[in-house]
Amino acid sequence: MSDSLLAGLNPPQRHAVTLEQGSALVLAGAGSGKTRVLTTRIAWLLQVKQVPAYRILAVTFTNKAAREMQTRIEGLIGQSCRGMWIGTFHGLCHRFLRQHWRDAGLAQNFAIIDMQDQLSAIKRLLKQHNIDSERYPPKQIQFFINQNKEPGLRPQQLPPAHDVYGKQLQQLYLAYQAQCEQEHTVDFAELLLRSYELLAAHAALREHYQQRFAHLLIDEFQDTNALQYRWLTLLSGSDNQIFAVGDDDQSIYGFRGAEIGNMRRLMQDYAIEQPIKLEQNYRSTGAILQAANAVIARNQQRLGKQLWTEAAEGAPLKLFQANNEQNEAEHVVEQVRALRQQALPYSEIAVLYRSNAQSRLLEHHLFQAGIPYRVYGGLRFFERQEIKHALAYLRLILDPDDDAAFLRVVNVPARGIGSRSVEQLQQFAQQQQQSLWQSCSQLTGRVASKFLTFTLLIERLQEACQSLDFASQVEAVVKGSGLREFYGQEKEGRERLDNLDELVNAAALFSQTNPEWPLADFLAHAALEAGEHGAKPGEDAVQLMTVHAAKGLEFHSVFLVGLEESLFPHENALSEHSGLEEERRLLYVALTRARQQLFLSHAQARFLHGQMRYPLRSRFVDDIPANILQTIGVARSPIAPHMPHTAVDGWFIGQTVEHPVFGCGSIAQIERGQSVRIHVNFVQHGLKWLDLRFASITPRQINR
Repeated sequence: MSDSLLAGLNPPQRHAVTLEQGSALVLAGAGSGKTRVLTTRIAWLLQVKQVPAYRILAVTFTNKAAREMQTRIEGLIGQSCRGMWIGTFHGLCHRFLRQHWRDAGLAQNFAIIDMQDQLSAIKRLLKQHNIDSERYPPKQIQFFINQNKEPGLRPQQLPPAHDVYGKQLQQLYLAYQAQCEQEHTVDFAELLLRSYELLAAHAALREHYQQRFAHLLIDEFQDTNALQYRWLTLLSGSDNQIFAVGDDDQSIYGFRGAEIGNMRRLMQDYAIEQPIKLEQNYRSTGAILQAANAVIARNQQRLGKQLWTEAAEGAPLKLFQANNEQNEAEHVVEQVRALRQQALPYSEIAVLYRSNAQSRLLEHHLFQAGIPYRVYGGLRFFERQEIKHALAYLRLILDPDDDAAFLRVVNVPARGIGSRSVEQLQQFAQQQQQSLWQSCSQLTGRVASKFLTFTLLIERLQEACQSLDFASQVEAVVKGSGLREFYGQEKEGRERLDNLDELVNAAALFSQTNPEWPLADFLAHAALEAGEHGAKPGEDAVQLMTVHAAKGLEFHSVFLVGLEESLFPHENALSEHSGLEEERRLLYVALTRARQQLFLSHAQARFLHGQMRYPLRSRFVDDIPANILQTIGVARSPIAPHMPHTAVDGWFIGQTVEHPVFGCGSIAQIERGQSVRIHVNFVQHGLKWLDLRFASITPRQINR
């Protein structure tokens, strides 16, 4: 039985699977057979070492992964592995608390509430305590509570706040905790925290589980946070064997609290001298692996490994330098068509981007070309909540009698208009056979005053828009409606703000070809784009997704767009500790999604945050060896769709230049007076004005 289980494993895989003594960290590179090693290890313990199933605990990060793991194990051993604890951290903690509810101080029938239910509970809490939900937005309170629960901090353990706002947040956290106790509810963060506290406080219970679980196996160990690591250490006694599998080069969830340092911490705490490295890749060509290795080698905080393959080197990576983002999207469409002509299914093609907002132009061009697409792990651009809210405000600017738009945003952001008030308005409008807007001015009493703030807001926005160009109108509505401030308070609101910025970009580009009635035409365009243009269920379709969403997936051909400074690497990461290293790990994940072909692209000009930018090519492109990078298209100049290109004494906007002190930069503006001055955006030093009479500056050749 042992030989059949181990058949086909390479030496490092076999070493990991058959480890006899001590704990282990298996450093599993992308495409190196990680899941096979983990499942075969469990099957080997069950069949060869005769470990009872109930003595094994296996932790994954998704329910899907847990189900797949159990299916594969049962396929290997030919029987059920009932009795083994296998699941996510939250799922296993739930199982633990159900069995020990009394010791945990819970009601036997406690209920788990999801994020939406938690938000509703917070709203009820605010109402009960007569707290202004505009000054203390429920989503911000939810973020504060979960942000403290996830590392294991109760309200009583928080350091004293020194301002009124902070003190109120701590009081609300305390009140929320009491409300959950009273209502017998447990949120997701509470499952892990309550389990950890129970194990820490009850020595007998802790010792029982330490003796029970002789083997603890953890998948995607690089994604564990501080509290998850502490929970695992409580379950592992002196004789337990921890078998952790992960890849520090694919640690890309720092923004969710993942601690890449847990891998080194495990080695130190459990006397693991060296990780077992799985470096043979079974997915990608040699050229793709060379690129991934070269990029990730620049990171300093890594345990170190080098992916290799017995497969051929394959085709070189293809680099396209676009004039602008429109040109880049057209290039993707052109290459997708060429791949399709080679009989490659659309589903084997993925287009990856750093920010969700980048999907809009890609969606538009794929739709125009009649190519079916699917946005993986998210909504299409014009289906996203923040975009639909912004469009509803724009519809009201154009036509206040639009009842559907009125109902969507009358209380978004929250302005104290409840469902009962809206029902009263609807009943009155129906009786008078007129629109909700018309009815607002005819209502009297307390209900009328609630809608007055909203109608005055719309009128102010209408007036402000009269003197603005179309893109500025959209920006004024996004800001004046309160949507920008509202989403800025969310835990992960940066992505929604990026989408709102992209809506402004879309308006600017749209108005160039539709100057007569841009708002009306743009709203019609948005409605059409939001229609049933995505792929139907089961239909073969190109996959669009962020790099984060692509982790764990693989495709024959991958397009990676937007390889520009401030986009990838993202501008936020450049100011954060270790931010650049996480961006490089993100690129490593993107590159290793491809099996056969990789297409890279960047634009010399791009609308960002409502303005035309002339970004530098991403520094990451320069990390890729020249011998495996083929340029398949180079734009000679950064011609913006609405801005003619003009050279001044051989210098032009968007040109990449080099300065002996400031380093590499891109020309953002040129001024001719008594002399020629250029405004340069330097990678390391920001914007600088330089007089060409005195500046020692030279053009930089960046094309390969």
